[in-house]
Amino acid sequence: MKLVAVSAGLSTPSSTRLLTDRLTDTVRDELADQGHKAEVEVIELRALAVAIANNLVTGFPPPQLADAIEAVTSADGLVTVTPVFSASYSGLFKSFFDLIDPGALAGKPVLIGATGGTPRHSLVLEHALRPLFAYLRTVVLPTGVYAASEDWGSGGDAHTEGLPARIHRAGREMASVLAARATDSLPEDDLTVTVSDRQLSDKQLSDLRFD
Repeated sequence: MKLVAVSAGLSTPSSTRLLTDRLTDTVRDELADQGHKAEVEVIELRALAVAIANNLVTGFPPPQLADAIEAVTSADGLVTVTPVFSASYSGLFKSFFDLIDPGALAGKPVLIGATGGTPRHSLVLEHALRPLFAYLRTVVLPTGVYAASEDWGSGGDAHTEGLPARIHRAGREMASVLAARATDSLPEDDLTVTVSDRQLSDKQLSDLRFD
């Protein structure tokens, strides 16, 4: 299966990219434990900033940006991580998803993440990222991961989970959803209904009483 990560970090090295890698590694490891192999592709929006701006002006994506959009829309699942600016996702992050057809991501599992300087921005997951992906009709996983500067290297305390525990929980949830979808059988169509199924259906209909 194909797992695509979108990282909107602007610096090098980037804590946003670091969180992206931790999340994708966890999802891949959890899938491997369940007998599934995942192909991972990470899209750095920093490298596409000029192409995104050109697309907003001209209405046409340059080839590199078109490839990134195709990767995102064809993925089995997405990991998305943005830095926090002015209490919300970055403009680069929002601009990229503005270029994607609103229906192209419908039903796709999305793991959301964000990074910021202080813990007081952690609700950005709930008031900005989750509504954005709900609007795009994706399936947003219950656990989102926010990482403040002080979270790196911290194991949490008696009342809070540390960052590694949150990453592991989110990765486990994403892997479970992807694995379940990979093993689900295709729905039956009219041609695959067996005779016994048809007979059972007819009997159930004949048992109905309409008073």
